[in-house]
Amino acid sequence: MNETKKSVIQRGHEGFTLIEILLVVVIIAILASLAIPRLGGRVREARTAAARTDIESIGTALRLYELDNGAYPSSLQGLITSSGSKNWKGPYLDKGTPKDPWGNGYVYQFPGQNNSHGYDLKSLGPDGSASGDDIANWDTPEN
Repeated sequence: MNETKKSVIQRGHEGFTLIEILLVVVIIAILASLAIPRLGGRVREARTAAARTDIESIGTALRLYELDNGAYPSSLQGLITSSGSKNWKGPYLDKGTPKDPWGNGYVYQFPGQNNSHGYDLKSLGPDGSASGDDIANWDTPEN
C-alpha cells in the first residue's frame, strides 16, 4: 500500500500539462486582444490633450515675453535665450525648445497667418506633417 500512496502523491506534483499551458496562453491572448484596442484610443487622446496643454503653456510664455519686450520673439528660441533686449526677463521656458508628444518641434510663426493680431503655434500631430490632424492655437477657445 505504501507504494500505491507514493505513486498517487508523486502524480499530484508533476506540474501543468501542455494543454493546460496552451489554454492559459489562449485566454491571455483573447483578453489582450480585447483590451489593447481600447487603450490605443486613449493613448492618442492623451497625446492630443498633452499637445493642447503644451500649446497653451507656450502661449503663456509668449505673452509674458511680449509684455516684457513689446513684441513676440521671431522664434521659440527667443523664449530661452536673450536676444540682447534689456527688458528680457527670461528664460520663459524651463526645458529648452519644446517638442510635441510625437517628438516633433512645435511650428511657430510671427506674425501669424491665422492669428493676424499675434502668432501661430501648432503641432503637426501624429503624422508629423501638415494635415487635418494638426493641433493649433487658433483651434483652441483661448484665441
